[in-house]
Amino acid sequence: MAAETGPTAGEYIVHHLTHLQNHKASNVVDFTVFNFDSLFFAILLGILMCWMFWRAARKATPGVPGRFQAAVEILVEMVDSQAKGIVHNANSRKFIAPLALTVFVWIFLLNAMDLLPVDLLPWIWERVYGAAGGDPHHAYLRVVPTADLSITMGLSVSVLLIALFYNIKIKGLGGWVHELFTAPFGAHPLLWIPNFAMQIIEFIAKTVSHGMRLFGNMYAGELIFLLIALMGGAWSLSATGIGLAIGHIIAGTAWAIFHILIITLQAFVFMMLALVYLGQAHDAH
Repeated sequence: MAAETGPTAGEYIVHHLTHLQNHKASNVVDFTVFNFDSLFFAILLGILMCWMFWRAARKATPGVPGRFQAAVEILVEMVDSQAKGIVHNANSRKFIAPLALTVFVWIFLLNAMDLLPVDLLPWIWERVYGAAGGDPHHAYLRVVPTADLSITMGLSVSVLLIALFYNIKIKGLGGWVHELFTAPFGAHPLLWIPNFAMQIIEFIAKTVSHGMRLFGNMYAGELIFLLIALMGGAWSLSATGIGLAIGHIIAGTAWAIFHILIITLQAFVFMMLALVYLGQAHDAH
């Protein structure tokens, strides 16, 4: 019956939540699997972001700025003021402030892919894949990179590595190792192992929560858009069907407007946590 009338609601959701991969994972953690769709859109939007900043710098004028230049300047000043309030090392801010700006804009663009109609790009991909001789039913494509745990954890691990770099740069290798074994409980030899364990747990917890927070919010948002899309797909020439179609339009519009706040807030929170973790790398216990 499903083959005649189209996919069921469960099959529709599973199809839209399946990545375009080189092969299926053999276990929960498989480092040989690549989500080509997430990588493609992340790189594409990264290039778009670089082009936008290049264009803003190229078109910048010392006089009255245009609207685009003014928007970029406001964004730069906002991020720079946040960086100054958290990272007190002026030399470090020369790298960290632009990094925070890049993180905010890039993640905002990645999140904003959730505002596209959920079937638009997958439908185009199905036609392209089918024209190339593939089975359209297996033309998987997910377009929101931040709804992919491997992307968000990759970003959070990158922040961790930069934080470790600044720990060593600011405190010296010996000073950082000393801090690992003497904070937070004290320098008594009996406390070295508990101190080291707590430090490692802190690094792991911050990194996992950093990536999971962004992933969880964007995955939930993507799933809600799929559920709203199912309402529109179930419409028919009946009172119930017309009600579903109207509900689809109202719910989709309301959630899209609210989701603009979510995608902006999640990009801002990720950037702020990155600044906090990098600022902590400059502080001595």
